[in-house]
This record gives sequence, structure tokens and C-alpha cells, in this order.
Amino acid sequence: MHQWAKLKAGAIALALAVGLLGAQVAAAHHGWAWTSDEEFELTGKIVAVRLGNPHGQLTVEADGQRWTVEVGQPWRNEQAGLRDDLLSIGRELTAHGHRSSDPEQHLMKAERIVIEGKSYNLYPDRAS
Repeated sequence: MHQWAKLKAGAIALALAVGLLGAQVAAAHHGWAWTSDEEFELTGKIVAVRLGNPHGQLTVEADGQRWTVEVGQPWRNEQAGLRDDLLSIGRELTAHGHRSSDPEQHLMKAERIVIEGKSYNLYPDRAS
């Protein structure tokens, strides 16, 4: 029985460690903590699209570089009027928001998307 208690304690410790690691990884891309405080703007063409939860991601080519632009969750995009068909490959857009605080990453979180002169404000409670 003593060996069983050690095994059980080890399994619980492992589960807690995995849970904490998972929470840290999830926090890395959710919220705004990973972004810089400075406003950032990126204009380019969409070359890949992945929409859905927990948030959509666009790959945008701008000035010969590929950027990952996080857009909102499906409900947030819909609330802003940003339909999935507007985020099609080949479409040009300007994303306003915040880039990663790590300058080596070509990653940004969009607060507002502008397509063909129309602005889609994903986070109306934030200035962008």
C-alpha cells in the first residue's frame, strides 16, 4: 500500500505540472500580455486563413515577410461585421493593433481590420 501512495502522489504531481504548463502556453496567446504597448499597423495580402476558436489567424505577406495576424473569435468577428468571405486569400487588408513584444516574432493581434476602405472594429472598447 505504501508503494501505491507514492505512485498516486507522483501521478498527481505530474498532472499538476502538465496543467500548469498548459495554462502558461494558453496564456501566451490569449489576452494582451504578450503584445507590446505601442500601436502597430500592417498592410499586406492574405496568403493563408484559419478561422475559428479560440481566435482566427491570418497569414499576411507584407514587404516580403509573412506575418501571423490574430483576429477575433467567430462571435467577435461577426459582431464587428467581419464576415469570413472578407478574409479570403489574395485580399489586401490593413490590420491595426499590437505586435508581439518579441521583435523576432512576426506576430500581431488585430484590434481593427480595414478592407477596401471599410473598418471592422474587433475591440471597440480599445483605442486603435
